[in-house]
Amino acid sequence: MFQKILIANRGEIACRIIKTAKQMGIKTVAVYSEADRDARHVELADESVFIGPAPSRESYLVMQNMIEACKVTGAQAVHPGYGFLSENEEFARLVEEQGIIFIGPKYHSIAAMGDKIASKKLALEAKVNTIPGHNEAIATADQAVEIAKKVGYPVMIKASAGGGGKGLRVAYNDKEAFEGFTSCQNEARNSFGDDRVFIEKFVEEPRHIEIQVLGDSFGNVVYLWERECSIQRRHQKVIEEAPSPFINEKTRLAMGEQAVALAKAVQYQSAGTVEFVVGKDQSFYFLEMNTRLQVEHPVTEMITGLDLVEQMIRIAAGEKLGFTQAQLKRDGWAMECRINAEDPYRQFLPSTGRLTTYRPPPVSEGVRVDTGVYEGGEIPMYYDSMIAKLITHGTNREEAILKMQTALNQFVIKGIDSNIPFQATLMQHPDFQSGNINTGFIAKHFPDGFHGAKVDVATQDMLCALVTSIHHQYLNRSGNISGQLDGHSSQVPKEFTVVIGQHGHQSYIDVELIVDEQNDRVVVGEKKFDIASSWSPGELIFDAFVNHQAIVMQVQRKDVFYQLLFNGILFKAMVMPRGAAKLQQLMLYKAPQDMSQFLLSPMPGLLAEISVKLGQKVQVGEKLAVIEAMKMENIMIAQADGVVAEILAQKGESLSVDQPIIRFHQE
Repeated sequence: MFQKILIANRGEIACRIIKTAKQMGIKTVAVYSEADRDARHVELADESVFIGPAPSRESYLVMQNMIEACKVTGAQAVHPGYGFLSENEEFARLVEEQGIIFIGPKYHSIAAMGDKIASKKLALEAKVNTIPGHNEAIATADQAVEIAKKVGYPVMIKASAGGGGKGLRVAYNDKEAFEGFTSCQNEARNSFGDDRVFIEKFVEEPRHIEIQVLGDSFGNVVYLWERECSIQRRHQKVIEEAPSPFINEKTRLAMGEQAVALAKAVQYQSAGTVEFVVGKDQSFYFLEMNTRLQVEHPVTEMITGLDLVEQMIRIAAGEKLGFTQAQLKRDGWAMECRINAEDPYRQFLPSTGRLTTYRPPPVSEGVRVDTGVYEGGEIPMYYDSMIAKLITHGTNREEAILKMQTALNQFVIKGIDSNIPFQATLMQHPDFQSGNINTGFIAKHFPDGFHGAKVDVATQDMLCALVTSIHHQYLNRSGNISGQLDGHSSQVPKEFTVVIGQHGHQSYIDVELIVDEQNDRVVVGEKKFDIASSWSPGELIFDAFVNHQAIVMQVQRKDVFYQLLFNGILFKAMVMPRGAAKLQQLMLYKAPQDMSQFLLSPMPGLLAEISVKLGQKVQVGEKLAVIEAMKMENIMIAQADGVVAEILAQKGESLSVDQPIIRFHQE
């Protein structure tokens, strides 16, 4: 077994590998860029090596940096994690040539299966059903349009070295094919150093189901069941689970055996994943093979009891698999939510900055958190948006979902935005809970983006009662301040009004508070809510029993407002004495400044391109600027006709949210 390994990666996956290595008694070496000097993986490792500037193409994608770091520290093996160099054939070969072990498949397997074009050719030769398309690298955008026409719209434009949703677009017409090809090529070049792009038919309403395989150097290959990865947004997986609620045992067996046959055909040694698109009739087609550890590997670990990182290390060290296919058993159900640094209320635009508060849910039976961040740390703009992976395990799917709902309500992130409200909303959706899902689920149910979970009357009444009880606790604290004059001490009224909504659309809901020694009783209309809680003002998590039902939510006080986060609902309210609420309705409203004549940056990022000039006339739909954030290109489009009056930011400038870039005037 190795004495020391180097992790050629960063963030959550680097921390994950370090954890297993420590359990195995193996020393670890971290590498870090300028942006990651204070990163968690650097702190957790036994040693660390600086490898260059923040952009990944100057640090984490430089192969020689990794090899030199191994030589300097004496690391005997390299684990590449996922992303970056993990599926790079040349890197695996260079590492082996230097006498260092690559903890992953051999470079010839990566060449055969890691490249999406090569893997489709091999699958065709092996008589594996594949999706129609053009499997050669495409040279120009014009050629891409012609090929797309032949294949038939809609088509999927994919980077050959792509992954994680990078370098991928769906096109429904010539214009989208032309622009999508260019964007895919740029993203692929920046993220993977390989700008080859190909096109295949886009199968509508498919399910994305993948099979985890393990192979050793003795020719043994097993499959560890499947993962359902159909909940995706812009081709990026959002929720994964194991097993799939859709496929039957016959399909499961057929997919597993086909995945094993494909792995054996390329003498696969390590952990890998064979991805399939599955139709309504349970027919399935090979998509690609990921010759690395997957982001969603924890759900497989939860249902098999295996540590996949440990298995990769043992296989690389020359050990045989310690089990046969017949000895593998499935246990229960696992669910994973990717917690990302993005604002779900602003079309999921990236959110970077400092984590002023980071409190994951308590790790307990069936709850796991994999992360590479810490409270006070920075989320840089140069890498992907993942903050953490939240994983739950239950005896069945219903239990796994219930645990996930509670854990999401307990997960507190402040300082940046996260997709937790969106994940919590998905967990509540009846179609998700019934397993009625496909890769178009989010586009179908959230066609206009995410605007918060819908609040029914019963839930709104309960939240009004809870915010009144919370306000009561703050009033009690004020009433206990020492030194109050006799006859002028703080008094808690019994009648309140809860004010919710924005100016012009506010609702005023009268409530009555009845207090006994242990509980608050809040009457909302004709409904009574008995609330028992030990919560104190200032605590982030509010645990309570409401009419004997347990609930958990996040609570924050901002000026005169309370903000509750519960099951994806962001509930903002003021609680006032009845008389004060009547006066509040008479207050004048100061409208915010009109910024409709400006192009504002919707996210923190790098201004990669200004596409217009001073005095230029622009029309609706015209490209104005390109902002790079977290390895994604975001094209800013004109929302109205106008003339460029002023350019307020320069190419290469780091932008903040809502920073003005261009000012227009109407003709």
